[in-house]
Amino acid sequence: MNARDKLALMASAIVLATGFTTAVPAAAAAPAETTKPAAECGVRSDGRLYCGNKAGAKGYADRSYRSATRGTLVGTFSWFQCWGHGDPHQGQNDIWYWTQLDNGAWGNVPAVDVKTGQDPAPGLREC
Repeated sequence: MNARDKLALMASAIVLATGFTTAVPAAAAAPAETTKPAAECGVRSDGRLYCGNKAGAKGYADRSYRSATRGTLVGTFSWFQCWGHGDPHQGQNDIWYWTQLDNGAWGNVPAVDVKTGQDPAPGLREC
């Protein structure tokens, strides 16, 4: 193996190692429930709603687009603790779901960004 081949091999190894080190923490931090297929949407025995959501859905401090943004749901499958009434949104209702966002903060996500069959989701408690 000549020097150029060795350099190319080392560069490839560095790229792969860097990619793996940045991908592992995100995967390790995500709870197992968030890796379920987005087709599932229902309340489980822990009382939480597990459901698909819009990638990049924003979580707000209050149940209003006018309130501060606390973070986002980067993935497309999340859990939601409860629901409440708030400002109307494009989902043709005023239902918002309370959850822990991907940055660890808690926020209200408008129902239009959660892939429920009906709002509020049957079996989920109101908060």
